[in-house]
Amino acid sequence: MRISRFGRALFGTSVAGIAVLSLVYGDFAPILEPSPAWLPWPEVCARGLGAILLTASVALFFARTASVGAITIGVCGMVWAAARARPVLLKPLIIGSWYGLGEALGPLVGAWILYAVLRRHYGAPAVTAMTGDRALRLARVLFGAACVAYGAAHFAYAAYTAKMVPAWLPDPKGLAYLTGAFHAAAGIGLLLGVLPRLAATLEAIMISLFGVLVWFPSFFAQPAPEWAPSAQIRWSEAFVTFLLAASAWIVAASLRGTPRDFAPTVPGDSTTPAK
Repeated sequence: MRISRFGRALFGTSVAGIAVLSLVYGDFAPILEPSPAWLPWPEVCARGLGAILLTASVALFFARTASVGAITIGVCGMVWAAARARPVLLKPLIIGSWYGLGEALGPLVGAWILYAVLRRHYGAPAVTAMTGDRALRLARVLFGAACVAYGAAHFAYAAYTAKMVPAWLPDPKGLAYLTGAFHAAAGIGLLLGVLPRLAATLEAIMISLFGVLVWFPSFFAQPAPEWAPSAQIRWSEAFVTFLLAASAWIVAASLRGTPRDFAPTVPGDSTTPAK
């Protein structure tokens, strides 16, 4: 099992960008928005979280601290996922609620797999409940479920998604449905273990292209597009998009060495660190 250098670098850079936004604007967007009413000194807490995430993202770039950085980001990802789970419990029939949870699960899975692979790569003495083969399989299944949620959102909010399609591309609404089908297909592939490496790789390419073709041009659009009216929203959504793309690249890299067709069954956790 290898470490995706590109995925790791993109993941760390994207987390650092979100951290800087928290420091600059003093809020939790996009992790906890709006801030919980019960939280004292929300701006102080938001900037504290930003400082923690920024430190953890820098730690990812150094061998001795990378595992600590990954697990720190993973803990923050768990908080993000827990916050996004509440709308699902309150309104389980609303696709947007599931999309929000899926958006939080992506970085959580990326940090989880990155931590597991780093521990194995640097010769951890034994696997744990978080780094074993079964744990990695569960992480990939969660990412697959998140991809299905992305696809469902494209269908449920096709008109809104179509507005984000670059004007030079034909049939915006058709592309919204098509990319939604691709998201869902990638998710099902990961859930069922059918062409999982190919599914994760294509998902990573698609999300990366979304960031390049949609969010990069939004910074230069005049007037600002209605779906990204402020600089904070544009930066926030761009960093989240590339964070999801990085997570997909990490998932794909974790599947190197597995058959290209069907994922192998997992009889038990490996106790041999990956080289």
